[in-house]
Amino acid sequence: MPDSTPRPEVTTSLNRAAFGADPGASPLPASDVPVERWMRAVAWGARGHYSRSRAELDALTCGGDAEPAVVSLAWSTQASLLRQLGWHRAASGFDGRALAVVGTGPGGGGDLVREARCDALTGLAADALGCGRLALGRRLLERCAEHLDEGAADRLWRQRVRTHWVSAELFLAGGDFVSARRHAETAAEISEASGSVRHHIKSDLLRSAAMTGDPDSGPAARLAADVLDRCDRHGLIPLKWAAAMLLGGVTSDSHARAVRVECEAVIRARGGRFRF
Repeated sequence: MPDSTPRPEVTTSLNRAAFGADPGASPLPASDVPVERWMRAVAWGARGHYSRSRAELDALTCGGDAEPAVVSLAWSTQASLLRQLGWHRAASGFDGRALAVVGTGPGGGGDLVREARCDALTGLAADALGCGRLALGRRLLERCAEHLDEGAADRLWRQRVRTHWVSAELFLAGGDFVSARRHAETAAEISEASGSVRHHIKSDLLRSAAMTGDPDSGPAARLAADVLDRCDRHGLIPLKWAAAMLLGGVTSDSHARAVRVECEAVIRARGGRFRF
């Protein structure tokens, strides 16, 4: 029978890989503890190992012994994997399941339930954005803010960062680069204070995107190049692909285009399927 007793050293190691200072940690420790399996899935997904990540998530959502909040987080992570590759409409179904598991009522359930609710609502907002429904995306973020106000700021730092990410993306979609940059900078500040390398890198990627609205594209290009280098250092292939896309869009850098093609090949080999 699998041992589902949490081990502090394993939890710490997986948390550092998924949300902390060591996103490229290898090997990732094995675990049968549901919340630790979810963190393994997050870490694998961040590196573009889609098949490995989905295997962990499937174990949590297909009749296991995980508590509802962890099941919800697993559904939201499934949605995130789809969204990374352009499948926003399909992702909304998984985010909807994630929200249904924990419900939408205020209060109750503790911080893990609040984390799950916020992840589901932020995911749905990102899905709406990807489908061109900007007003719906904003309304969903407003609902998410209600749950963020209930929880401890230090515990819900990741959810706050994600709301700023999606807010920045909504403003970018609406052509408001100044507001987008403000949200991206706030996300960068929170993620840096929380010690999350990956979240800080993605926040800087959004900062770079917001800088493309300036007359001089040089600062945006330099930051995108720096993000690409950091992604390479930590093995964050999906973010590296996005950084190469951005860098190639603001420069004539042939290296960026080559990196994009290389990342796409790696992602496909690891179980990812783009919606182009």
